[in-house]
Amino acid sequence: MYPVWQLPVAGSALVIAFIASFHILPSHLATSAFWFNVYVENKSYKENKPELLEFIKKYVLVILIFSFVFGSLSGVGIWYAITVSNPKGISAVIHNYVWGWASEWVFFIIEILAIYIYYYTLGKVDKKTHLTIGLIYAIGAWISMVIITGIIAFMLSPGQWLKTGGFFDGFFNPTYLPQLLMRTSHIFAIAGLYAIVVAGTLKNREVKSFIIKKASLWGMAGSVLAALFFKWYLWSLPNTAEELYKMNVLIPDIIPHVVAAAFIVLFVWFIVVWIRPQWARLIPGILAIFILFAGVFSAESIRERIRKPYVIDHYLYSNQIISNDMPSKNIKSNIGDIDREGILHYSYFVPEGLKTINNTNMLQAGEIIAQIECSACHTLESNGWLRPLPSMVEKAGLISVDTAQALIGFLNAFPFMPQFAGTVREKEALATYLVSLYPPGSKAAYAPELQRRSVSADHIKIVKLHR
Repeated sequence: MYPVWQLPVAGSALVIAFIASFHILPSHLATSAFWFNVYVENKSYKENKPELLEFIKKYVLVILIFSFVFGSLSGVGIWYAITVSNPKGISAVIHNYVWGWASEWVFFIIEILAIYIYYYTLGKVDKKTHLTIGLIYAIGAWISMVIITGIIAFMLSPGQWLKTGGFFDGFFNPTYLPQLLMRTSHIFAIAGLYAIVVAGTLKNREVKSFIIKKASLWGMAGSVLAALFFKWYLWSLPNTAEELYKMNVLIPDIIPHVVAAAFIVLFVWFIVVWIRPQWARLIPGILAIFILFAGVFSAESIRERIRKPYVIDHYLYSNQIISNDMPSKNIKSNIGDIDREGILHYSYFVPEGLKTINNTNMLQAGEIIAQIECSACHTLESNGWLRPLPSMVEKAGLISVDTAQALIGFLNAFPFMPQFAGTVREKEALATYLVSLYPPGSKAAYAPELQRRSVSADHIKIVKLHR
């Protein structure tokens, strides 16, 4: 077990979510924009409209700055954040897909070279050569997404990889193709949105109107296709994730509504500017990008939530404990070892004085156990942003008895969480710490009527699917 990266109030998972969601904006723009660029440039040459190249120059400059500066910085931020928050998870992904990442970097380097060559040779080389450079970039960027999508989808739906451990069994998993088509469609909508924003700054009204009308059509088509492939994606989810999505257990009601609202607002915006190109202004365009971010953040949040309690489905829990054996890779679950030795002994960074629990260090040991086993999905403070543990425990029914023993049932049977790994004494220490999270004078217990509710038929179904 590695040390825990615990961020007060915010939580490490939420930090990753913000960085990753922002990264989608520049990275998907970088993947999509050159298809539109090549289309417009080709149109310029065929119809003898050199004035369209003014848009090309501005659009490519936006890609260079936004995608290859801010996108690169946020990409590094993702790698740093996921490495310190879940070292074992990122280690598993790298060890299984090191050649996948290496291949993706080849195409990323092609992107970098192609965009600089394309930008600095505009108007300086023959038209066919310049269009070819643009196509090389567009194809290289899309192949880069093809590779990354396979690895991301693998974490939610490993498929036959759980049995075989094979590279392609995990890569071409059940959700891969629908997610790839969904993202491919979505990037065309993103390309259209950014093109409208850039075109809104042009002075030539004819060029401005042409670009906005074409970009809005790309936006509408990409949005509709992305919505259709999203439905297919939902149908392809593993049973556990599908049940979590349908039951809306870990997904606050507002999140799906934000996704739907963002889709509707942006689709209406595409229609409006298609009809009235002159209404496309810089400020409304920037607001549309913020709405896009809200939709992307909510959609990515859904994907992450329905993967719980795993980082890699049915292999690695969010708290870095290996849930199941993988004979094909000679890997065994470490839950049995942790139950025998204790999570405090298994975690080498824990101070020696806390590895053996006694009456004097019970509370402190319980806090460290909560950090190890709970903080990947919860903040420990009552005012935390990410499923704060005090309120989550309270919602489960801890309301009326003054003994921590009542909490042990909660730790043993509550659905949607990894099974507790550790000794009985460690479980008591964690329960003691959870009780201490309440204000002085309050009492906590596992209310019988809520205990019955928490193990209802639907919840039992989820527990069986998970375990």
